[in-house]
Amino acid sequence: MTNGSSSDPRTGRSRPVDYTVGTSLPGTLGRTGIIHTPHGDIHTPAFVPVGTKATVKTVLPESVAALGAQAVLANAYHLYLQPGPQIIDEAGGLGAFMNWRGPTYTDSGGFQVMSLGAGFKKVISMDAAEAPDDDLTAGGKERLSDVDDDGVTFKSHLDGSKHRFTPEVSMRIQHQLGADIIFAFDELTTLMNTRSYQESSLERTRLWAIRCLAEHNRLSAERAHRPQQSLWGVIQGAQYEDLRRKAARDLVALSEADRAAGGKGFGGYGIGGALEKDNLGTIVGWVNSELPESAPKHLLGISEPDDIFTAIENGVDTFDCVSPTRVARNGAIYSRDGRYNVTNAKYRKDFGPLDADTENYTSQYSRAYLHHLFKAKEGLAATLATLHNVSFIVNLVDGARRAIETGDYLAYRDDFLGRYYAGS
Repeated sequence: MTNGSSSDPRTGRSRPVDYTVGTSLPGTLGRTGIIHTPHGDIHTPAFVPVGTKATVKTVLPESVAALGAQAVLANAYHLYLQPGPQIIDEAGGLGAFMNWRGPTYTDSGGFQVMSLGAGFKKVISMDAAEAPDDDLTAGGKERLSDVDDDGVTFKSHLDGSKHRFTPEVSMRIQHQLGADIIFAFDELTTLMNTRSYQESSLERTRLWAIRCLAEHNRLSAERAHRPQQSLWGVIQGAQYEDLRRKAARDLVALSEADRAAGGKGFGGYGIGGALEKDNLGTIVGWVNSELPESAPKHLLGISEPDDIFTAIENGVDTFDCVSPTRVARNGAIYSRDGRYNVTNAKYRKDFGPLDADTENYTSQYSRAYLHHLFKAKEGLAATLATLHNVSFIVNLVDGARRAIETGDYLAYRDDFLGRYYAGS
């Protein structure tokens, strides 16, 4: 990872976000590349750990960097509620605020449109087995977000206060947060939404994207003293091929029109929405076959090894997901031989490392020690487990990138997945 701000050698000023295509993966949409940002380069494919509230929970930013993570992603909605974007702006932006020297991403608040509205665990899942129902709220819970064509009204989960997000508000918040890569405000739908709702939602997201571009251009000029930020469009459309392709084509057309009019356009694209696991590669392939090769693509919310390889082969450059850190806090450990729970009784006297084939900071600690820490409810348990899981996924993706460059990708993938899922 390149620490500090990178400058354009021609001007001495902070360089804009752009992308260089590297080595192609034959017969696929996969490739390596480099995303250049004002705060350093991201060599892709790359996994981006999630630091929702300006922290990867339980671990130091310096520790995350030492494990090889090149960037982190924070949540605009949560940081808006606490501590507030004005404070982070005054601190010099997200990276300065959290003492992270590398590139940063922020999402738009679009995830909370779903997770605080129709979505809870039941309808976020990558499974469309149940019949669609636009009015379903899992477990009968109260919806904390309501969508209309102009924006979204949220009810804070912290104190019940009401807040209004529009495309313009999301852009203003993300500019104040100062991330290198920001996302257009979108409505994230679920697999439980009907086809007719998906169609209306897609048009709503398209119209919001137009407003995001306009406000991004305005704020970029107003805040020209700050490092340049790259706005990425978000593609929805659920499991429908025609909607996914239409969304991709629409956003590319908006970007081209914006640039023709003197604007910045979209610097890249995010692929969002709940995705059926069995169709992940197909859906991502539909989208990326419509998007320009010169643009970087980010897949929101993916971290399982089989999904990562599938996404890489279908043209995804970066990924983020809370899963590696979330499951770590409950004792779930990634290893080359599959995921296991270190709190199980059989690890009480297991003095081997968490994963003998993954060399990282936690290699000096035994399974028995982590078992003890979790049982004793010591905070260090979550810290060590999180460091290990982040390292494991970062190294997995780094290995895939190197294998593409050396021509050994298929052998690397087959060996990794064959061993990881051997006990499944």
